[in-house]
Formats: sequence, structure tokens, C-alpha cells
Amino acid sequence: MKAFIFDLDGVIVSTDKYHYLAWKRMADDEGIYFDEVINDRLRGVSRMQSLEIILERATKSYTDEEKVALATKKNDIYRESLASLTPNDRLAGVTETLQKLREKGYKLAIGSSSKNTPVILDKIGYAGYFDAVSDGNNITRSKPDPEVFLKAAEFLGFTPEECYVVEDAEAGVDAAKAGGFTAIGVGGAAGYEKTDYPLSGMADILKIVK
Repeated sequence: MKAFIFDLDGVIVSTDKYHYLAWKRMADDEGIYFDEVINDRLRGVSRMQSLEIILERATKSYTDEEKVALATKKNDIYRESLASLTPNDRLAGVTETLQKLREKGYKLAIGSSSKNTPVILDKIGYAGYFDAVSDGNNITRSKPDPEVFLKAAEFLGFTPEECYVVEDAEAGVDAAKAGGFTAIGVGGAAGYEKTDYPLSGMADILKIVK
């Protein structure tokens, strides 16, 4: 194995609360019921797919143009909240683990469906840190499609078989396995049956590498 491809949200940094509050505000304005249980279904999927899940409880129909406007509204709210992110928002053990993986000679990449990836990386002090970044700005299909991870591997110059994918969502693990990658699961993905290496946190990655 030569590289690690990391999902961003829930693995490197947690912006879950910002996503939830942004979707909640958008849904409330539309009179659509939304709670944390519904929010859990949005993990690892695209913005428009997330919107479709939320609209399952809507009492009216929306045109494609209206859906785009709602998704844009949510993203605007979310991006405003990202202004408060700092390097202190990196998840526990992330920086130390990444440094040690580099020392061991592994290449590091981000594989995230989010189009806000560059902004988030900049805010938490990781702009330019990774050897490659594949995100919502250079893919056309979201997880569980493996495109985002396949692009990351391509950018690194490695095959999927040479890369670990680190994910916290089941959809992300599905994407990794569909692409031929070895899946490391943290957070919610640690208990998923398709995960190859279920771990309690980022620091445990060092236990499975030489």
C-alpha cells in the first residue's frame, strides 16, 4: 500500500453541526419537518441528493429550478457558518497521524464530495497540505459512486489496490469498495459490515501500517 485517501467531513474535521443547522433552517423556512434522524441519511451523499431526501416530507412539489434555489440557499447558509472554522476544529489525532504517515512514506489525499473542500481545508490550516485533492468540484457522480476516490488515486498516480480509503459514512465505504479500495472505517463506518478495518479513531491507523 502506498497512499491514504481521506474523506473530509467526519474524518479530518467535523462540520456536521453546520450542515445540520443549514438544512434545518432551509427546511423550517419551507415548513418541512427535519430532524437529526433524517440528517443521518444525508451523510456521504451529494447536496442535491440530500435535498431530495428532505423533500420526501414536503407537502408541495418543487420544480427543478426551485430545487436548485433551495440547495443554493442551504449552501449559502453553510458557507457563512464556515467562517468560524479554525485549525482547532481538526479532529483528535488527525495532525499527528498524518505526520507519522508522511514519515513512513505514504502519500496523502482528500476524497470528498463537498464543493466546499478548498474553503474548509484553508480554514483549518491544511491548504496545500495534501498531495492530491479530489472533491465535488472535479466529479460528476457522488458517493456511493467511487468516482471521487478513483480521481484521487489517479491524481496520486496509484491504482485503487495501492490505496486505503478512510471514511466515516457507509456510503463512503460503499464507494471505496466499489472502486476496489481497502476501506478503513471510523465513526459511523466503524460498525459497517463492508468496512475492512473498523477503527475507534484516526490514531489507530498507525496500528495497521508498517
